[in-house]
Amino acid sequence: MSTTRKSKPFQWQRKHLLGLRDLSVAEITHLLDTAQGFEEISTRSVKKAPPLRGKVVVNLFFEDSTRTRTSFSLAANRLSADVIEFTQKASSVSKGETLLDTARNLEAMGIDIVVIRHNAAGAPMLLSRNIKACVVNAGDGYCEHPTQALLDVYTIRQMRGSLEGLKIAIVGDIAHSRVARSDMWAMTKLGAEVTFVGPPTLMPAEVGRLPVKVSYNLDQVIEHVDVINMLRIQFERLGGSPFPSTREYSRYFGLTVERMQRAKPDILVMHPGPINRGLEIESEVADGRNSVILRQVANGLAVRMAVLFLVNQAAAETTA
Repeated sequence: MSTTRKSKPFQWQRKHLLGLRDLSVAEITHLLDTAQGFEEISTRSVKKAPPLRGKVVVNLFFEDSTRTRTSFSLAANRLSADVIEFTQKASSVSKGETLLDTARNLEAMGIDIVVIRHNAAGAPMLLSRNIKACVVNAGDGYCEHPTQALLDVYTIRQMRGSLEGLKIAIVGDIAHSRVARSDMWAMTKLGAEVTFVGPPTLMPAEVGRLPVKVSYNLDQVIEHVDVINMLRIQFERLGGSPFPSTREYSRYFGLTVERMQRAKPDILVMHPGPINRGLEIESEVADGRNSVILRQVANGLAVRMAVLFLVNQAAAETTA
């Protein structure tokens, strides 16, 4: 008589989410599955759930943000947490206080989760090693933006069922994009083939060592990909002029109506926002039938609810 051994349910064990490079396929999949469970809360008449009741979440943002900050705030609120919004200009940081001192002072007030965005790569990891609260990376330097990548792959999985075997192009300012790096780790681990596309001046120096293909010609790629993710040109981070003019960039690397006519009919068009309309992408494409840009924004809420829920759960289990 044969018996089948039941597999143990996956157990999330990380109290911090610092990036996706070190996450396993099982961990990424568990995050996405958990987000799917939270998706229906947005359709309720009362858009609240109790998992973080009595917990305090602080949005520690040292860079400007609209979508990410608002999404984390709303996610925490819907999980019944109290939320503190940190503004650098109105804080003691403007008087010279260090990041660690700021975080330790906030922790002394009883915070449980720190969501941090910082222009220095490694800032979330620094906090995670020096405070007891959970730390969630909302973007650090040119390093990673894990929740953006999670909502990207969540959206693709929602539309296509799986990323396995899909060809995905990430186009634009790769060198300065933490989204591109997190996307790369998540997408390749889930079975997609990723191609970085852009001018040589906007490619990172180490691109040859990354698990991606590289192309400097969007027209040679557009016909073959299932998903295209257009990145914002980050003018605020450009040290010089990486291309002769915005008109020339749009001509060679912009997602235009004309280029879309050569793409697969069911190609998914993505953008992490904010969009420079007419530069990276024409309005007719951004608002067209292939665009899932607003769906990405909507899915970000469920993904960030899942992240806050899981890191808090892991913290509770380590202290139990």
